[in-house]
Order: sequence, then C-alpha cells, then structure tokens
Amino acid sequence: MTEVGFTLTQLRYFAAAAELGSMTAASRQLMVSQSAISTAVAQLEKELGVQLLLRHHARGLTLTAAGDEFYRELRSYLVHTTELAEVARSAGQALVGDLAVGCFTTLGPFELPRLLAACEAEHPGIRIAVVEEEHAALKQALRSGRCELALMYGYDLDDDIDHVRVGVAAPYVLVAKGHRLARRKRVALKDLADEPMVLLDLPHSGPYLERLVESAGFHPEIRHRTSGFETVRAMVANGQGWSLLNQRPASNTTYDGAEVVPLEISDRLEPVEVVLASMKGVRLTSRAQAFVRSSVRETRKRAGR
Repeated sequence: MTEVGFTLTQLRYFAAAAELGSMTAASRQLMVSQSAISTAVAQLEKELGVQLLLRHHARGLTLTAAGDEFYRELRSYLVHTTELAEVARSAGQALVGDLAVGCFTTLGPFELPRLLAACEAEHPGIRIAVVEEEHAALKQALRSGRCELALMYGYDLDDDIDHVRVGVAAPYVLVAKGHRLARRKRVALKDLADEPMVLLDLPHSGPYLERLVESAGFHPEIRHRTSGFETVRAMVANGQGWSLLNQRPASNTTYDGAEVVPLEISDRLEPVEVVLASMKGVRLTSRAQAFVRSSVRETRKRAGR
C-alpha cells in the first residue's frame, strides 16, 4: 500500500481555496494566514505530483482538470471526516450536527415545514439549513456540495442524481370563482382551449406545465407569465385566465381577498413525484439518512390519514 504524506489540514485548506477561488478569501474563512493556505496547497501539490490550482495575478484561482476531479472527490471525503469526528464525540448519543437541505421554491410552503418538523421531533440535535432555489440551481447545489439533499419535483433528474419519493403532486385546473366552469368538479383541458392561460413560468416548471396542456391537443394562449405562485392565483381570481398548478393551498382565498376554484382534470395526466434528491454514488451522512427516513415516515403517515 502506498503511503500518503498529505494532511487533513492541507486538504481542507485546498478545498476552501478551490471553492472560494481565492487564497485571501480562504484565509478569511478559515481564520488563518494567507501564507498558511498557500504553503499547504503547494505542499499538497508536491506530494501528489500534480498541479491542482492555476494562480492568476489579480484574478484569483482556477482549478486545473486534475484539480477539478480531485476537488469533486474530496468534497465527499471531507463531509465524512467531519461525520467521523462527530460519531466519536457523540457515540451512544443522539445525532448532532449540520445538514444543508435544498428546496424547490414553490414546494417550500407546502412540503418542507412538515418534513423539517418530523426530523426535528426525532432528531433535535440536527441543525438544518435550507437552500431555496429553482430546479436547475438545486441540481448544481447538489453537485457543488452546497446542499446534501434537495426537495424537488422528480422530473428532469440527470443520471448523476439519485432520489427517494416523498410525495406526489397531481396537476389541477384553477379558475376564478365566477368562471363558467367553476361549478364543475372535473374538467377536460380541451374545455379551456379557447381561453387565455396564466402560466407559472419557472425554469423547467413552465415547460412542464405547457407540455401537459399540449398533451390535450392544443397550444395554450398564454396571456401572462409569472414566477410567483400567489401571483398566478391572484391573476386567475381576477379574471385574467385559467391556470394549471400542482400544489393546493388549504384556502381558496388569494392575498387580495378574491377567490379561486380548483378543479380536477379528467384527462389522464401522470402526477409528478416530489422527491428528496442526492448525488448518486455519494454516501449520505447519518444526518441526511435520518432526514430521509423521517420524511418517508411522515409521508406514509400523511397518506394513511
């Protein structure tokens, strides 16, 4: 077996410099001198026999191809060295430590609070930080290590992302209280073909919702596009068009006091999964595993009501 001569400190200093793109920023974050960061990285490169970082005068640092590959493997390793230390400190005790969980913006109010509460009830020592982003940004956050898990919809997940289902979100039509179809319980999407639509226009969500409409055989006439979930509801309530959504608030009253009516869809549309995503091939920390388990239990309990 080949012995390695680098230290955990060198690895951590390199990781900070690579993530922040600056020796100066890394020294501030780690509260050590800039020379200590620079020396540690140089010693690590010498031990490995490969250049990891390119130094650009007045423009910071960039990773070499070898450095990029090394950094991607190193992130997972450092997570587990931290976990190993916590295991030693808390042997026989409850789980403790930090966990970063990403969340798709529109899912936050509907799904995240109950999952956080379920985990907190079982593991009060886990400190959860939430990263709210749209779909593509969440995938990048998983890859960069900004979050270990991400609560998101189960569409457009790439091959390097694994997931566990924690719910489903069936699409439904939303109309104003005074709409001609508001007294129905179910409608076919084609019943709305001649009316304008208000689209929840988030990256990935917008195209997904448009595809659902197009599966009914027509292209929607989109009068308004907005990234705000409640803005969609308010526009519909005030007669600006109908909409297609996945998440249902408990109240049909919008922020401005108007009312909307949710209608089931008679077309055969597959509900989209709500998932906890993680990087494939990366072993989850015990805290992340605990969050997944408590989330699955909470989902099953809710479904059994």
